[in-house]
Amino acid sequence: MDNHQDIVAGLDIGTTKIACIVGRRNEQGKIEILGMGKSRSEGVTRGVVANIPKTVESIKVAMNEAADMAGVIIETVNVGIAGQHIRSMQHRGMKMRQSMEEEISQSDIDQLIDETHRLVMPPGEEIIHVLPQEYIVDNEQGIRDPIGMSGIRLEANFHIISGQVTAARNINKCVHRAGLNVTELILEPLASAEAVLSQQEKEAGVVLVDIGGGTTDIAIFFDNIIRHTAVIPFGGNVVTEDIRQGCGIMRDQAELLKTKFGSALAKENKENEVVCIPGLRGRDPKEISLRTLSEIIQSRMEEIIEHVYFEIKNSGIEKSLIAGIVLTGGGAQLKHLKHLAEYITGMDTRIGYPNEHLAQSKIEAVTSPLYATGVGLVMKGFDHLDRHRLKMPAANTTATAHKQPKDHSKGRLGTFFDSVLSKTSEILNPDDDDV
Repeated sequence: MDNHQDIVAGLDIGTTKIACIVGRRNEQGKIEILGMGKSRSEGVTRGVVANIPKTVESIKVAMNEAADMAGVIIETVNVGIAGQHIRSMQHRGMKMRQSMEEEISQSDIDQLIDETHRLVMPPGEEIIHVLPQEYIVDNEQGIRDPIGMSGIRLEANFHIISGQVTAARNINKCVHRAGLNVTELILEPLASAEAVLSQQEKEAGVVLVDIGGGTTDIAIFFDNIIRHTAVIPFGGNVVTEDIRQGCGIMRDQAELLKTKFGSALAKENKENEVVCIPGLRGRDPKEISLRTLSEIIQSRMEEIIEHVYFEIKNSGIEKSLIAGIVLTGGGAQLKHLKHLAEYITGMDTRIGYPNEHLAQSKIEAVTSPLYATGVGLVMKGFDHLDRHRLKMPAANTTATAHKQPKDHSKGRLGTFFDSVLSKTSEILNPDDDDV
């Protein structure tokens, strides 16, 4: 392995699973997945850490599995954040420059973003991402990159994403206790979008819907700019719970039924199709109608998609989203979900697989929608490396054969979350009481 080749790790702390993915970028710019680890998520509820010791153990299991497979020592990771506490808002920032003769520089933009990071938020909330949508120079609007222009008044429209201070702090605490450092904390639908959307789709207008176990995350792009984000506070787990209650079976049996026999369209199952569930402790087996099973699933998935459609209309650019909807995440593997989404929204829909930016790999499982967020976190890690390399070379993991570890966990993070990470690490005490 090339000693100068960067290796990046992504950590997806989800409600049902924790996944760690390790990758490197090849000469063609594709991501080559070197290792993947997965563990059952025991301490996370609806995307939020609810039990720190259990979450730490799950992180260690996934991390060690990925590290062993890749033959690397993982030191720093890009971590996803999600949950119903996530909020988004629009904001216009403004900076008056001293001289028209001096060209607008990256420093001017960074100052504008830093000022936006310092906005006063409701108690208990902090800004996670400040995402520039467009710049305005001396009232000239629609500028994507003002660097090099002349002007006195520099303004920007920002999409701001915020979350609970405690949620971010607990994620950092878990990662640190697992023996890792956090490079960036990234909103999970932004990572998933990086993995499954093409530049053409983002330009044309597209809705990314990431259906996880605890939440359904939405990111809407148009003109290659993030326009709207939202979190729906339920996902695949609530479907499993509906099946458990509706069929009177164990939760593990309900999950198995959903994944193996479930459908988002009840009409696709015949009336006489049944599956037999073993009884408990000598009790008679139980027959479950697949039509009944799919009716339970369809009812809840209709509710989720209707919530998604509400957010699409709420974005104000519904008619501009000509690339339609891309479904990803574990919930997107449900049979006939694509057709149900098209029926409810009237928009073209496809399933998003994180293979567009991946090189050929022996680890076939990583191309599943289930790992879209993890792959996206690795890709975001390379974006961070590229930004940081404008200042100085860096890396974030060390291959077992490497003699001199490289580190890219320090340095300016550009437009993403630098002030939040620094504030979080300052107040973070790994010995704080557990949740």
